[in-house]
Amino acid sequence: MEKTLYLMRHGETLFNQQKKVQGWCDSPLTANGIKQAQIAGEYFKKQNIKIEAAYASTSERASDTLEQVTAIPYQRVKGLKEWNFGAFEGEPEFLNPKLPYGDFFFPFGGEKELDFRKRVADTIAELVSGETHQNILMVSHGAACRQFMRNWAHTSQVDQAEKLGNCCILKFSFKEATFQLLEIINHDFSNI
Repeated sequence: MEKTLYLMRHGETLFNQQKKVQGWCDSPLTANGIKQAQIAGEYFKKQNIKIEAAYASTSERASDTLEQVTAIPYQRVKGLKEWNFGAFEGEPEFLNPKLPYGDFFFPFGGEKELDFRKRVADTIAELVSGETHQNILMVSHGAACRQFMRNWAHTSQVDQAEKLGNCCILKFSFKEATFQLLEIINHDFSNI
């Protein structure tokens, strides 16, 4: 059976607003972040997409986002967490190096880039492979979504150079143990 994965970034948080590094540390959704998640939920309704299974990172910003999108029961999964930025957690974003980060954070107690990519890719593959439903929603984080995209870039024609916005949805097909990115849905939040 071919399955569809909707991999989504969480809504705007207090640390996003304050331009602070936010990986394994957490901060609450802002009122704007809640509205973004509700708009994403409306997208699924308007497209007549019935989410049948749902998963979220164990970070509250991800589970709070998911709860605004759908009311179905869901599972929280540690493997969907954001990159661990070590000692840079909660610090101002201007301290980040230029992209790509590579293994910059590892000496400071964070994760190596390829270890992080493998964690996210393996977690998602295991969850989707074991899922009996067709339409699956996972709410995760910006770098986690980007690393999953990079892991499957060789199968996909779709790409996006600019940042993945809050509540951005990446639509993947899953067939014969292979993911393919079909579409990137970045909602227009300028009217919020």
